[in-house]
Amino acid sequence: MFAVSRIALVKPDKARRVEDIIINAAKRGSLSGKVTEEALIGLLEQINEQTASKTKVTIQRRRMFDDED
Repeated sequence: MFAVSRIALVKPDKARRVEDIIINAAKRGSLSGKVTEEALIGLLEQINEQTASKTKVTIQRRRMFDDED
């Protein structure tokens, strides 16, 4: 889980989702051994695909008023 803790430094919400997925898989018995780096990357890609459509960036620029009276 060292990699998940490193992810949590930057994106705590994504790290929590990865942890939840791994815990649920362990409870169902679908985990067979250690979680590899490739599996972790796959989980992160799945999470990114799910949240990519929800992420929206808006830039609002302030207008500068010219006070040339």
